[in-house]
Amino acid sequence: MATIYDVAKRAKVSIATVSRVLNNSPLVSEKTRERVKKAIEELNYSPNVIASALTKKSTLTLGLLIPDIANPFFAELARGVEDASADFGFNIIICNTDYRSDKEAEYIRLLKQKSIDGFIISTAYYNDENVINLIKSNTPVVILGRDIDGEDMVVDVVVSDNVNGGYIATKHLIDLGHKNIACLLGPPQVKVNLDREKGYLKAMEEAGLKVRPELIVFGDFKVEFGFKKAIELLSLEHRPTAFFAANDLTAIGVIKAARFMGLEVPRDISVVGYDNTMLAEIVDPPLTTVNQQMRKMGYMATEFLIKRIKGESSGGQRIVLDVDLVVRRSTSRVYN
Repeated sequence: MATIYDVAKRAKVSIATVSRVLNNSPLVSEKTRERVKKAIEELNYSPNVIASALTKKSTLTLGLLIPDIANPFFAELARGVEDASADFGFNIIICNTDYRSDKEAEYIRLLKQKSIDGFIISTAYYNDENVINLIKSNTPVVILGRDIDGEDMVVDVVVSDNVNGGYIATKHLIDLGHKNIACLLGPPQVKVNLDREKGYLKAMEEAGLKVRPELIVFGDFKVEFGFKKAIELLSLEHRPTAFFAANDLTAIGVIKAARFMGLEVPRDISVVGYDNTMLAEIVDPPLTTVNQQMRKMGYMATEFLIKRIKGESSGGQRIVLDVDLVVRRSTSRVYN
C-alpha cells in the first residue's frame, strides 16, 4: 500500500509539498504539481482516506509510547510519527516508559483521560497485558517496531523483517570467515529480539557452524550492556572473533570493550550493529549495521492509525518493511 511518504520519494519532493498538492495549494509550481500528480497515479495512492474531515469528537491528538527516547532508533521512529502527524493536522504526546510495565499502564491511563484519538505503541512486549487490554477495548492502536502475540488481536502492526536482519548480519560475518560469532540481544520479552536470534541461528546452521549457547546473550539495548558482556565474552579461552549486536548502541559498547582490552576493530574483532542510526556513521570505526526504514515506519504507522480513527479501516494490517546491510569499516576478514 502506497503512502504519502512513497509519493514524496517518487516525485523527489518533500511530504509537505505532496500535502499542498493534495489540498490544491497555490504555493506549488505547475511543474512540481504535475510531477506529484504523476507519482500519485503511478503508485495508485488514495489521499482521500486521510484528507476527508474527521468527526467533531476528535481531539486531533495521538499518544506515542516509546521505551527509551535517548535511543536514536526510537527518536527516528518518533520523528516519522511527528512528520505524519503535522502533515495531517494532528498533535503528538510522547511518553517514555523506560521499559517499565507500570509506567506504560500509567501513561495509557492518563492519555485516555485526555481523550486522545489513538495510540502508537513502541513499548509492547509480546504478551503485554496493557496493550492487549487497550486493543480489546476497541481503542485505535498501532504497534510500531514491535510485535504482539495473539491471533485474535485485531491491530495494525508496522515492523521490519527482523529475522532477515539477523540473518544478513550473521551471514556477512560468516562470509568474512568468522566462525565464533557472539549474538548480543535486547530483552527476550520483546519479540523482535527472538526474531533476530532466529536469523542468527539460521545463518549459523546454513553454514554448518556450531552454535555456542554461551555466546547468545539477552540484555538491554544500551551501551553499558554491550560493554560488560563483550568484556566477559572476550575473556573466554575461545573468545569470539565477531559480534552481532541487536542495536547500534550495544555494538558501540562492544567496540568500547575491545579498546578497553587492547583489541582493535576490525583487525581483532568484527562488529555488526542494527538500526543504522546516525551514531553508526560517527563512531570510530564507522559501524557495519542493518538498516531499518525508521522514519518510514513511523510515518506509515501514523497513517494507519488515522485511518482507524476515522473508521475507514477495521485494523489488522501487518506491514513488514525490508532491511538491508550497510557495510562500513567495523568488519573485515578474520585474521586468526
